[in-house]
Amino acid sequence: MDKTVNLPHEHHAADAQTHIMEAMPDDEMIRAVSDALGQLGDPSRLRIFWLLCHTEECVADIAAYVHMSSPAVSHHLRLLKTAGLIVSRRDGKEMLYRAADSCLVNELHLTIEKIAEISCPA
Repeated sequence: MDKTVNLPHEHHAADAQTHIMEAMPDDEMIRAVSDALGQLGDPSRLRIFWLLCHTEECVADIAAYVHMSSPAVSHHLRLLKTAGLIVSRRDGKEMLYRAADSCLVNELHLTIEKIAEISCPA
């Protein structure tokens, strides 16, 4: 991404503008975060992601935890894996899933838990 920009209105000093442009995430990072947030916008995937932040499980056990069919869970797992939010490993005949070990995943996990603890005034 080009880090220079000619603003139509100069509300900041040139060095502030340069600092903002240098700190702006590149297109790849913006796309990765956008994809992750898009996937977690689905309640089923959010529930599965949260679960896998706390445990490693197979499809059948995940399905039991979230009260869904195994094919439906497999569909959601595929999307979460494509977005880089979860990883899998084979253990014999079973595939086990867990949250990926990345800064993005760790921050999303913490954010979800912070948001979930917010309660509206009575």
